[in-house]
Amino acid sequence: MPVVQGYAIISREGMIAHADGSFPDVLKRPGDHQFFRAGVRAADAIIHGRNSGEKDAVTANRPRLILTREIASLAHDPANPYALRWNPHGAPFADAWQHLGVAAGNNVAAVLGGTDVFELFLQVGYDTFFLSCADVSLSAGRKVFAGPETPQARLRAHGLTLRSCRQLDAAPRVILETWHRANGRAPDT
Repeated sequence: MPVVQGYAIISREGMIAHADGSFPDVLKRPGDHQFFRAGVRAADAIIHGRNSGEKDAVTANRPRLILTREIASLAHDPANPYALRWNPHGAPFADAWQHLGVAAGNNVAAVLGGTDVFELFLQVGYDTFFLSCADVSLSAGRKVFAGPETPQARLRAHGLTLRSCRQLDAAPRVILETWHRANGRAPDT
């Protein structure tokens, strides 16, 4: 199984998107964007929902799992030869990962969201979660995780510990929190 790394930027209220799933301009921060792109480019595969796909030319041909409720279990994506559509209610993550065809080894899977995807991988198990906290307000919309708890409380409740914090952007301020599972795996370097 891969090393599972989550990537999200949130508002003060824990939001990652507008109610319609679109990514808000207020969360588009250059330092966070640079960190995010580097992480996704280093990953062996990308996992996201239909609204959370990244549009980077460098990773366009990267294997990816796109979560959907529109199919029973697993199906090739007719719009992307590198993508496998996956309904987690019809197939476990291990099956989806195997069918994705990523070469064996200590692979890295970058989980990009949205809310249902981030929530699912709390159960699957993150090895690391990179939570960028932006000092901006987006009081209505979609949260990073379901439920009333803070994102930090949810990560802690699922066995992750805050290991480090660093500033990615100055104005508005964005602090990157790196959460790591005590027995989490790190990719080979």
